[in-house]
Amino acid sequence: MPVASPKSSITWFYYDGLTEAATFYGKTLGLEQVLDAGWAQIYRIPGNAFVGLVDASAGKGTCQTQETNAVLLTFVVDDVPAWFEKLQSAGEPLRGEITVMEDVQIRTFFLSDPGGYSIEFQEFLDPKVRSTFQ
Repeated sequence: MPVASPKSSITWFYYDGLTEAATFYGKTLGLEQVLDAGWAQIYRIPGNAFVGLVDASAGKGTCQTQETNAVLLTFVVDDVPAWFEKLQSAGEPLRGEITVMEDVQIRTFFLSDPGGYSIEFQEFLDPKVRSTFQ
């Protein structure tokens, strides 16, 4: 009997306290909070993907915070310059300017979230590839 495909995904990030991270994902990025368990929160990324925030200091969850977080969360958007301006105006820690990566035909920029996780905003420039992520 075949097994059904996964229905959605959650990427979990761990923090020492959730206040700054919840403000970043909820207010700054405008993601919808779909669960608040106190020590863990889940925010919807449009579609069936989610980002989960865990207060590691609560002693729950599977992982712990790390000094260096080797995770990259990419948000695929239609207008990278608009997101760059929004986050720059909000005083978020942007890492460099908008760049175009010709070899993969994307426009992109990076920043760090309150826990030091790498966040990328990416726009596909090739219309065929872009349609895959709509």
